Amino acid sequence: MESTLIGLGVQTFKIALSLALPMLMAGLLAGLAISIFQATTQINEMTLSFVPKILLVVTVIIFAMPWMMNMMIEFTTRVFNMIPTFVH
Repeated sequence: MESTLIGLGVQTFKIALSLALPMLMAGLLAGLAISIFQATTQINEMTLSFVPKILLVVTVIIFAMPWMMNMMIEFTTRVFNMIPTFVH
Protein backbone atom coordinates (compact mmCIF):
# COMPACT_ATOMS: atom_id res chain seq x y z
CA MET A 1 0.00 0.00 0.00
CA GLU A 2 2.68 2.50 1.02
CA SER A 3 4.90 1.53 -1.91
CA THR A 4 1.98 2.10 -4.27
CA LEU A 5 1.43 5.60 -2.88
CA ILE A 6 5.14 6.40 -3.09
CA GLY A 7 5.18 5.15 -6.68
CA LEU A 8 2.18 7.33 -7.44
CA GLY A 9 3.96 10.34 -5.97
CA VAL A 10 7.05 9.64 -8.08
CA GLN A 11 4.90 9.29 -11.20
CA THR A 12 3.20 12.58 -10.38
CA PHE A 13 6.53 14.40 -10.16
CA LYS A 14 7.76 12.79 -13.40
CA ILE A 15 4.63 13.82 -15.28
CA ALA A 16 4.75 17.35 -13.85
CA LEU A 17 8.37 17.66 -14.95
CA SER A 18 7.71 16.29 -18.42
CA LEU A 19 4.73 18.63 -18.86
CA ALA A 20 6.71 21.69 -17.77
CA LEU A 21 9.92 20.83 -19.62
CA PRO A 22 8.95 22.03 -23.14
CA MET A 23 7.98 25.49 -21.90
CA LEU A 24 11.00 25.77 -19.63
CA MET A 25 13.38 24.74 -22.40
CA ALA A 26 11.78 27.18 -24.86
CA GLY A 27 12.13 30.02 -22.36
CA LEU A 28 15.70 29.02 -21.57
CA LEU A 29 16.77 28.85 -25.21
CA ALA A 30 15.00 32.10 -26.05
CA GLY A 31 16.63 33.81 -23.07
CA LEU A 32 20.05 32.53 -24.11
CA ALA A 33 19.62 33.71 -27.70
CA ILE A 34 18.33 37.11 -26.58
CA SER A 35 21.17 37.50 -24.06
CA ILE A 36 23.74 36.76 -26.77
CA PHE A 37 22.02 39.27 -29.06
CA GLN A 38 21.97 41.92 -26.31
CA ALA A 39 25.62 41.30 -25.45
CA THR A 40 26.75 41.65 -29.06
CA THR A 41 24.66 44.74 -29.80
CA GLN A 42 24.97 46.26 -26.29
CA ILE A 43 21.22 46.86 -26.17
CA ASN A 44 20.00 46.47 -22.59
CA GLU A 45 16.24 46.74 -22.82
CA MET A 46 14.09 44.62 -20.49
CA THR A 47 11.13 44.36 -22.86
CA LEU A 48 13.45 43.01 -25.55
CA SER A 49 14.09 39.97 -23.41
CA PHE A 50 10.63 39.61 -21.88
CA VAL A 51 8.23 39.82 -24.83
CA PRO A 52 9.89 37.25 -27.16
CA LYS A 53 10.17 34.74 -24.32
CA ILE A 54 6.49 35.10 -23.47
CA LEU A 55 5.47 34.75 -27.13
CA LEU A 56 7.65 31.67 -27.59
CA VAL A 57 6.37 29.99 -24.44
CA VAL A 58 2.75 30.66 -25.43
CA THR A 59 3.45 29.22 -28.90
CA VAL A 60 4.98 26.09 -27.38
CA ILE A 61 1.98 25.72 -25.08
CA ILE A 62 -0.39 25.96 -28.04
CA PHE A 63 1.47 23.32 -30.04
CA ALA A 64 2.10 21.00 -27.07
CA MET A 65 -1.41 21.23 -25.62
CA PRO A 66 -2.81 18.05 -27.28
CA TRP A 67 0.16 16.01 -26.06
CA MET A 68 -0.07 17.54 -22.59
CA MET A 69 -3.81 16.88 -22.37
CA ASN A 70 -3.34 13.25 -23.42
CA MET A 71 -0.68 12.74 -20.74
CA MET A 72 -2.87 14.32 -18.06
CA ILE A 73 -5.97 12.35 -19.10
CA GLU A 74 -4.05 9.04 -19.11
CA PHE A 75 -2.56 9.76 -15.69
CA THR A 76 -5.89 10.83 -14.22
CA THR A 77 -7.55 7.70 -15.61
CA ARG A 78 -4.82 5.55 -14.05
CA VAL A 79 -5.25 7.28 -10.69
CA PHE A 80 -9.04 6.88 -10.77
CA ASN A 81 -8.64 3.19 -11.64
CA MET A 82 -6.29 2.78 -8.65
CA ILE A 83 -8.81 4.21 -6.15
CA PRO A 84 -10.46 0.84 -5.41
CA THR A 85 -7.08 -0.61 -4.44
CA PHE A 86 -6.70 2.06 -1.73
CA VAL A 87 -10.08 1.38 -0.12
CA HIS A 88 -10.31 -1.70 2.07
